[in-house]
Amino acid sequence: MAAHPNKLILASASPRRSELLERMGLRFEVHPSHADEDDSGSNGPELMVLKNAELKADAMVASYPDDLVLGSDTTVALGNEVLSKPIDIGDAKAMLQRLSGNTHTVYTAVALRWQASEFAESFVERSEVRFKHLDDATIDAYFRMVNPLDKAGAYGIQEGRDLIIESVDGSVENVMGLPIQALVVKFKERSFDFAVES
Repeated sequence: MAAHPNKLILASASPRRSELLERMGLRFEVHPSHADEDDSGSNGPELMVLKNAELKADAMVASYPDDLVLGSDTTVALGNEVLSKPIDIGDAKAMLQRLSGNTHTVYTAVALRWQASEFAESFVERSEVRFKHLDDATIDAYFRMVNPLDKAGAYGIQEGRDLIIESVDGSVENVMGLPIQALVVKFKERSFDFAVES
């Protein structure tokens, strides 16, 4: 049995996840999974992201049996209702109006798979995000800075944050799409080291 995976494989096309792994100082390869995800949230947001992350990772393990495959999925939930990517600007505006002045939860799931060692582990992190009270002018100003159509909940935390967000309880990186603090802990537990060699 191999003592350590050869490489870290990110089974996601998300530039934000790549950016966060780079921020962690890790070497990795990007090989997006094309698994069919379920974004309905019919079983609740936490289970939805967990299943989607596992689908992404499991779809790639046979192609990379000697590597650690990382699948991940993120969603925004207001109560138990999933707010996926908006279909148009009107839908995006309606989402921010609903989030205005309220606290919502961002769930990110991570699925780690290393087939050669029969290693499989999954976890979900949550962060609570409180929005400022937003008027139409503020929402319009935000949309001039950020394209809301490719973002769950119609917002991203890395741009224009001061306009819309009052506070975050939990990992900000989790809201961006990858809970890097929890990932560091998981890698240390397993002695996984993918650090870029200096």
